[in-house]
Amino acid sequence: GAVYDPDVEGVELASLGEARVRAAQYASDVLRERPDVVWTGEELRIEVTDARQLVLFTLIIMGVDAPVLSAR
Repeated sequence: GAVYDPDVEGVELASLGEARVRAAQYASDVLRERPDVVWTGEELRIEVTDARQLVLFTLIIMGVDAPVLSAR
């Protein structure tokens, strides 16, 4: 099942570009620790918000098998 794990403290960043880099670094850390996470039928979804909880962007990583694999 899905895991919802919000960071309620957050971190203040200087720019949207810095937030994008930090989100990608976080995704890398998660994949390093649990590389199977994107192959379990779930996606790794990271939503970055501002101080008011308005979503600024979403990073989604998921593995998709080619249709030929389901035919075997």
